[in-house]
Amino acid sequence: MHTPHPTDSPHGYEQLTPDVMLDALASVGLAGDGRMLALSSYENRVVQFHVEDDAGVASTVVTKFYRPNRWRNIAIQEEHDFAHELMASEVPMVAPLRLASVGNAASAQQGPQTLNHFAGYAFSVSPSRGGRRPELDDFEVLEWIGRLLARLHNVGAAKPFAHRPAINPTTYGLDCKAWLLANNALPLDVERQWCDAFDTAITFVQSKWALFEESHFEWASIRLHGDCHPGNILWTPSSGPHFVDLDDARSGPAIQDLWMLLSGDRRAQTQALSAVLDGYEQMRPFNRAELALIEPLRTLRMVHYSTWLAKRWDDPAFAANFPWFGTSDYWQGQVHQLIEQVQAMQEVSLSV
Repeated sequence: MHTPHPTDSPHGYEQLTPDVMLDALASVGLAGDGRMLALSSYENRVVQFHVEDDAGVASTVVTKFYRPNRWRNIAIQEEHDFAHELMASEVPMVAPLRLASVGNAASAQQGPQTLNHFAGYAFSVSPSRGGRRPELDDFEVLEWIGRLLARLHNVGAAKPFAHRPAINPTTYGLDCKAWLLANNALPLDVERQWCDAFDTAITFVQSKWALFEESHFEWASIRLHGDCHPGNILWTPSSGPHFVDLDDARSGPAIQDLWMLLSGDRRAQTQALSAVLDGYEQMRPFNRAELALIEPLRTLRMVHYSTWLAKRWDDPAFAANFPWFGTSDYWQGQVHQLIEQVQAMQEVSLSV
């Protein structure tokens, strides 16, 4: 009789029951008491548990079960190693714990690992850290986050990723269009309009990107957080911000980790950017020429996000939480947003 494996299903989580999760924790020496809380995560399954270790010490941990077939183990390990590099440099980052497998002789010989496996699932266990979203209308908070990002980038610039992709017009743009068309993800009544809008937008993105690379041939593509929106920065009044979730860590320009902190009209974005850079440049130089990449990066993120939703649509969690996705109206809205981005990319870049 065939035993179901996570990779047998479209999204891979049918077999990830609470009992399997508790058994996975037990496999690394952590005994859950049954209390568990699913945390907000769509790409992976992330759950908070109350546990005791072999010495009877109680704690609260967060366990991440990685989506099957998304990342190779070696790429996940690079994420973990980057997190531990940040911690070693005293950058406040929640990194996975190194845990030894119990009852698995081969794994035990390797010693404690941050990436463990159980029942076909790759998983990690991290300390639970609280906090709230930062107040981005407070310039002192933005300056503090700027210093923190500069410290992260100082570590990120020390060496490149070997197994994780870069953020660029191909990976976040052209590859996305190719997947959407190959998988018939676009409604037929909107497909031509979307493709035309995308083709126009990506031409501007590529032009801006090429101009930047040609004019600043010494610019560095560094290891980034990659998805540095306010929800991935947790703030505590006593100790300030700390980073969570390096699942989307990639290589790219430093501005990728800054622009998502900006919102509002041009004046508000300029003021916020000034505060972020005031903090950033206390710890690390910033190449002002990268500001020309803000709107191209915003455009690429829009396309990549829609493609991500389309790729995950077989997962019931996505249909339940994004019921508005995939309709002709949704894609028509994307057409309008791409047209707006073309206009934005023709305007003068932000400057401070």
